[in-house]
Amino acid sequence: MTGFLLPALELMVILPGILLAYLPMKGYLRLPLAKLAAATVALTLSLCLAGGAVSFFFHAGTLRLLFPAAAVMGFFYVHTLKITRWKSVSVFLAICGAFSCLGSTAVAVTGAAPLSLRGVLLWLLMCCLSVPAVWHPATHAARRLLEDESFAQTWYVFWILPILFTGLNLLLLPEDPDILGLGRLRRLYLLLSLAFLLLLLLFYALFYLMASSLNRNDRLRRENQLLSMQQARYDSLRVTIGQIRQARHDMRHHFHILQGFAAQENWVRLAAYLDEVQGGIPEGDLGLCENATVDSVAGYFAMFFRERGVPVTFSLDLPPQLPVAESDVCSVLSNLLENAMEAGMGTAPERRRTNVQARIHSGHMVLLSVENAYDGEVREKDGILLSSKRPGEGVGLQSVRHTAEKNGGYSRFHYGDGIFTANVILRAGHKNERGK
Repeated sequence: MTGFLLPALELMVILPGILLAYLPMKGYLRLPLAKLAAATVALTLSLCLAGGAVSFFFHAGTLRLLFPAAAVMGFFYVHTLKITRWKSVSVFLAICGAFSCLGSTAVAVTGAAPLSLRGVLLWLLMCCLSVPAVWHPATHAARRLLEDESFAQTWYVFWILPILFTGLNLLLLPEDPDILGLGRLRRLYLLLSLAFLLLLLLFYALFYLMASSLNRNDRLRRENQLLSMQQARYDSLRVTIGQIRQARHDMRHHFHILQGFAAQENWVRLAAYLDEVQGGIPEGDLGLCENATVDSVAGYFAMFFRERGVPVTFSLDLPPQLPVAESDVCSVLSNLLENAMEAGMGTAPERRRTNVQARIHSGHMVLLSVENAYDGEVREKDGILLSSKRPGEGVGLQSVRHTAEKNGGYSRFHYGDGIFTANVILRAGHKNERGK
């Protein structure tokens, strides 16, 4: 009976681990909380019972069962969340790394490898106690980091830490159960296990500080960029207003000359003068959108589109107050317009065109659409559009996808026949909806 109970109890550490992994993910669940809890408990119990049966009938070591069981649970965890895979996988691996250190500590305390019933219960108890111990940082600090709209580059390398420490714990796990009874090896192994645990937690804290700092710097960079856009838009509007005032001042003079040509029936001179006057009409746009912040971004890029000879039209039906964060709308619009401008500059002049549309839908969603012509090849892998300038997914499109999906929106990209279309839906967050 022990051959069935021990592996089943040892696999039970998955339950506090998966609970801990879900704590910072409150706003990213794909299923209702009750259904998710029922599915998680049912899957965990099934894995534990199946692992106990396999170990009992086939005499398989629990360590060999723990990894496939954790992989199944990790697959389930990742696919029940609406969040970037890098973040969900990193959180799951972080808990695996910490629990592996707790397992080594249980081995050192009981002096039994593999774990005896006493060691398994101790490991399970420590894992369960870790949940309330880190409840507050998981639901506050970690959640704030995950909900940050910026995507710190440290997420791309964080997975190395838990995998490294898990590997070290496995490497130091005694193969001979009696070796821990020799001399001071048991105390040394206990100190080493605790040192690994403390060092891992220290690295997690450093990662949090680094990621928070990078996200804060990125927010400041985007705020400065928006201020620069607003200043450029203000300068452009001031120049346009000056030109319109001058044009209004000269209008009477122009009409007087045109009336003279018409009275003389000198149609050739009249047409030539009209062409000359038409060339002096200001091209600046006074208002592309009622929302001042979005208008700043649109006007900033409209100026660059004109300078680079890429025709662009805007239809931005957005009110002064948006249901979603203005920073999200401006971030998505900036990335899409930047990509469209780069594509337009690489397209034959006679085919260049860009159409930009935005409107409110159902009172709590912003619909954005950018359509542009392109020449060349669009690279795609596994449904993900790749960057034309560097390996991997384009940073701009990745940012668009992350911003759209963080509150339940979506982004879709279509291309073909030389036309690339980006459709994005931004939904109001839970705070915005409650505020209404």
